[in-house]
Amino acid sequence: MSALLFLLDTLFFFLVAAALLRAWMNTQRMRMVQQPGPFVMALTNWIVQPLRKSLPQAWVQARFDVASFIAAVLLALVYSAAWHSLLGAGFLGPQGVGQAGQLFSIPWVALNFMLRTVLQGLMVLALVYVVLSWVQPQAPIQYTLGQLLQPLLAPIRRVLPTVGGVDLSVLLLIVLLQVALILIG
Repeated sequence: MSALLFLLDTLFFFLVAAALLRAWMNTQRMRMVQQPGPFVMALTNWIVQPLRKSLPQAWVQARFDVASFIAAVLLALVYSAAWHSLLGAGFLGPQGVGQAGQLFSIPWVALNFMLRTVLQGLMVLALVYVVLSWVQPQAPIQYTLGQLLQPLLAPIRRVLPTVGGVDLSVLLLIVLLQVALILIG
């Protein structure tokens, strides 16, 4: 059973993370021609495109990518329902008893999963950013990762000075993300 839950977790992590990354990249007005743009589009077009066609035009043209975010929420809800069905009807949700408690807990499990996915996804982006800055600082994806992480790193960089010419803001971001993961754990 734990292997099946691991596979479910992994599959939906990639799907939800791709949808959230697509929403973030579109919100930042980044071009989707360099990686990870083509990857997230290929992974999420099947759900985002139909949503874009069904949403009001004002939502589709908004600065925030509503369709990709809704896709991530729907995928997290499907994950939560599958998780509950794998664990069986005996699962007790926040309400405490029975089917009503289980149905009530589906959104909470989905929300927890989305939060974990955001934090873990940001950690992966930050780790790749750091490793590439040491190994291959001129890699094309380095610029893209910098744009994705800039809104999170800018406040840290204002407070944390460089030490010996080394920018420790990414390290502090990774530590903060890990603490947040422990808190929601």
